[in-house]
Amino acid sequence: MPELAEVEFFRKQWDAGLDKRIAAVLLHPDKRVFRGTDAQKLQQVLPGSRLLASEAHGKQMLFRFSHGIWLGLHLGMTGKLRVAEASFKPSKHDHLVLCQKGCALVFNDARQFGRVLFHQGSSPPPWWRNLAVDVRSKSFTAARMEAFLQRHRKLPIKAALLLQTGFPGVGNWMADEILWRSGLHPRTSSGQIRGTSLQKLWRELRHVCREAVKIVGKDYSDPPVGWLFQERWKRDGLCPIHKRPLRKETVGGRTSAWCPKCQAQR
Repeated sequence: MPELAEVEFFRKQWDAGLDKRIAAVLLHPDKRVFRGTDAQKLQQVLPGSRLLASEAHGKQMLFRFSHGIWLGLHLGMTGKLRVAEASFKPSKHDHLVLCQKGCALVFNDARQFGRVLFHQGSSPPPWWRNLAVDVRSKSFTAARMEAFLQRHRKLPIKAALLLQTGFPGVGNWMADEILWRSGLHPRTSSGQIRGTSLQKLWRELRHVCREAVKIVGKDYSDPPVGWLFQERWKRDGLCPIHKRPLRKETVGGRTSAWCPKCQAQR
């Protein structure tokens, strides 16, 4: 499932349509991605409006149009955004296409776990305003994180990091990266993480999220797994959990390292 960095990458794909008017909207109104949304009204009111701005929050995106129109997108497991030629003809998985002069903005979702949300009003919709605090913001303090972990004190830290109510945008590979850099075993109970361990987890969490958006969010041409801890095992060659030498292997031109004891592919 796309995570914070990949969502940022896909959000930027529609930047090609900024300040351009929507000429027409093509969609599949009966598809699951429009559950809870009036797809026909969306198709009626969007033409004539201009795409003004967009932003990402965790695993969700919000696109703001003129005339007080807001379009929310969640990619789910297989959702993708791309820009196509103006003559683009949607296939069965292209569930939403915004036609503009010179290009078409396409939302494709083969498995339909994604979602399209629609709102009209002068301010952002409630489902956007009520999202959890961004882990990269100043409001996401170590104290806030500790309070959340204590509310889920019996949950393994890996599972806690995947809760979008506390860590929006963090998914499987980012959680692995954060725990690697923090030197924490994924099965450690959340309630056991305190003091210096908690401070380090908070710092590494914010560092990984910021660097992920900076690096992967700019270029998603290569798989992101392992992009940060590469430098760490090159430097010391040790598993941060068991302090044992890592085994390295190269397959298809890619080098990976893993700990024989925890059997965790790095």
